[in-house]
Amino acid sequence: MTATRTASVPNTSNVSSPTGPSSTSHTPTDIASVASDLDVIVVGAGISGISAAHYLRERCPGTRFAMLEARQSLGGTWDLFRYPGVRSDSDMFTLGFSFRPWNSDQAIAEGGKILDYLKDTAHAEGLDGLIRYGHKLREARWDSSIARWTLDIERTYPDGRQETQQLTCRFLFMCSGYYAYDAGHSPAWPGMDDFTGKLVHPQHWPANLDYRDKRVVIIGSGATAVTLLPNMAPSAAHVTMLQRSPSYILSMPSRDGAAERLRALLPAGLAHRIVRMKNVLVTLGFYNAARRWPNAIRRVLIKRAARQAQGHVDVARDLSPRYNPWDQRLCLAPGGDIFKALRSGRASIVTDEIASFTQTGLALKSGKTLDADIVVTATGLRVQLMGGAKLLVDGEPVALADTVSYKGMMYSGVPNLASIFGYTNASWTLKAELIAQYVCRLVNHMNRHGYDTCVPRLRPHEHAELPAIGLTSGYIQRAAGELPKQGGRKPWVFYQSYFRDVRLMRWGRVDDGAMRFERRATREVDTPQVADALSGMKAASR
Repeated sequence: MTATRTASVPNTSNVSSPTGPSSTSHTPTDIASVASDLDVIVVGAGISGISAAHYLRERCPGTRFAMLEARQSLGGTWDLFRYPGVRSDSDMFTLGFSFRPWNSDQAIAEGGKILDYLKDTAHAEGLDGLIRYGHKLREARWDSSIARWTLDIERTYPDGRQETQQLTCRFLFMCSGYYAYDAGHSPAWPGMDDFTGKLVHPQHWPANLDYRDKRVVIIGSGATAVTLLPNMAPSAAHVTMLQRSPSYILSMPSRDGAAERLRALLPAGLAHRIVRMKNVLVTLGFYNAARRWPNAIRRVLIKRAARQAQGHVDVARDLSPRYNPWDQRLCLAPGGDIFKALRSGRASIVTDEIASFTQTGLALKSGKTLDADIVVTATGLRVQLMGGAKLLVDGEPVALADTVSYKGMMYSGVPNLASIFGYTNASWTLKAELIAQYVCRLVNHMNRHGYDTCVPRLRPHEHAELPAIGLTSGYIQRAAGELPKQGGRKPWVFYQSYFRDVRLMRWGRVDDGAMRFERRATREVDTPQVADALSGMKAASR
């Protein structure tokens, strides 16, 4: 990103840019591996970060950027979660990248295969060399006088040593997900200290946990619990899913037959695009039908689940949720695996509430007890935006709850910052790619016009009261006071519609009136790394 005024900070890139060739032979990877002042910093090296890096390299040639990853490996969610059966909750033809086809006909994939896919993608794209591991963003401070973010980084080396570093950038691209990696949501129940068995949270699954021939109770009814039950049941003595209330469980084939047939007939790239669009249409069609005819879809889902359970549960009590479909995400059961486990007799569902833990298990409010050797608290995530980093704009702390979401990717009054938050009713990657593409349009627009600042601003008559995310899921409701708001019309609406977002982000104007572009830098940057770069540019021009 460049600015044309003398008082602004020029582009210090040593690589080729849209305005002309470079003066040295350094590559973007060389620069990113050593530079401490960059055009764009991407925070996070999971699906979102890899998507962001791909499009920055492809569509913003010459832009100097690096990826910061707090952990010592890439992959995000798919590297963190290691519980039995961890898998995608969206089909892989849309969870995978549009620019790197998912080449299996396996529609719902295991976590390990997804991680391999992400590693292969990063390596094939040459993005793995741009990742700085062990870099945890603690604080980001925007200074309008230099049109830059200054980042305080806690760096952790593989041997455990730590130090604090500072980086600066013109644009901050947050791709760190929406939940805290250090710990999930863990309620406290009476008597937990009395329990003599093992207590486990899926987010930190012990590598050596042996549950063979053990009695296991899984607390929860969401996607994690629905995944754990059928994967633990074959080895455990018995697995019980203890739920306060049911979730909708939708069986779907483990493999996509259409994908297999199309790949046999068509070139791989074309087959991938057709299958991807087919799955987008099916997913969004079902979602829209559920919102329009909730009672009818509710009956269909419950009837299908009851037919597969074959009398092994009380349908009214155990399979009939209290909410409408898509008020919360549906739980997928590839190949109907959870129902097979229930029919086998090695697993069961109990709908009740916990009164207390005991030495040997759980006492329920109904008066019943559940004996357990292992209790798994599949009780959800703890929402955390910006990776937990503190944001300040010209010295003032930013409370995201006081901001309004702009196109579901930026925040009113916060300059030169975008973040990725995927769909709740479809694949995360669909929205991640749209946002990454839009950020590239934004960066290029600023470069072409010599702007150094972009900031979404509400007009005086505009206001927002609605939560940005409308789900009633526990993890969203617990974080309601921390999430931004949304308005009643674009660009302040947080759409849950891929096709509306395509129109808005691929074809909509960048300079739309709500996004304000400014040349605000009023003094030169005095950090040593930028001063050195400026000196190098002056020497090269002589």
